[in-house]
Amino acid sequence: MPKEPSTQNIVDIAIVGGGPTGLFSAFYCGMRNATCSIIDSLPELGGQLAALYPEKYIFDVGGYPKILARTLVEHLKEQAFQYHPTVYLNERVLNFNKRADGVFELITDKRVHLARALILCAGIGLFTPRPLPGENATDYENKGVYYYLDNLDNFRGKQVLVVGGGDTALDYALMLEPVANHVILIHRRDQFRAHEESVHKLQNSSVEVLLYTELQLVHGRGHVDGVTVIQNKTKETRDFSVDAIVSGLGFSASLGPIAEWGLEIQNNEVVVNTRMETNISGVYAVGDIVTYPGKVKLIATGLGEAPTAVNNAKTYVDPNAHLSPGHSSSRS
Repeated sequence: MPKEPSTQNIVDIAIVGGGPTGLFSAFYCGMRNATCSIIDSLPELGGQLAALYPEKYIFDVGGYPKILARTLVEHLKEQAFQYHPTVYLNERVLNFNKRADGVFELITDKRVHLARALILCAGIGLFTPRPLPGENATDYENKGVYYYLDNLDNFRGKQVLVVGGGDTALDYALMLEPVANHVILIHRRDQFRAHEESVHKLQNSSVEVLLYTELQLVHGRGHVDGVTVIQNKTKETRDFSVDAIVSGLGFSASLGPIAEWGLEIQNNEVVVNTRMETNISGVYAVGDIVTYPGKVKLIATGLGEAPTAVNNAKTYVDPNAHLSPGHSSSRS
């Protein structure tokens, strides 16, 4: 059972989620002299970047032509930790109550946190990998079938098959190209659902691309050692040896308990206004979890939304505070 709340420790803003937007929100809380805590269900900060894509290059953050995900996380942590936010990891938020005095009780599986405002930075929520289409692919999970890349050295000198045609699949194939002996990418269509630049890089790489091709069967004795693929137009099959299969089919997301909090939800996303405020006063949301007209899901977008949420949360907590604190370059 969660511990009872302590009336001695009420932070100005509790941040749910320790990914890039959560870390940048914590930094900006410090810029506004607002006390904050970060609560995350994962064992480390960084969200998907740390848990799923630490070796992936990120291209959509201003000031970095490209930067490894794990390096970006380290920079965001260094930036946020200047202001010493309180961090709670391995802690899943279940619900919240808003007391008569306006203080939020944020209930997790371990305790109850108290805060004067909340910012939800939960990314895509609870995510699970989409299964590979091969009829027996699930039998080889953790035996040569991978759903994310956390250590490229696992693929050094190997024959690797990547499945998918979106950004994730192309990113994985291009990440593996320098370390693997050979990379094959199969996609069931002839058009990619990826950034044009990624498609251009793929076309100019050594990755072998097989279009209109799907995974049919995985071979191996206790570990992947080959596959059968099928050309979905001609129905011809082909067998070849591989040491590993990497799914680039992405993840399905669920808001989990957040869906039951009374927030306005559209298409599994939290609706916010131009202040990044939800339909519940004092509760704000930023990043991939939110929707509004024209929303674009990029890290850069979430980083831009974070100061808007923090500044408005600051005025919610302290009505005498200025909404705009001025430019950070003017601070001594």
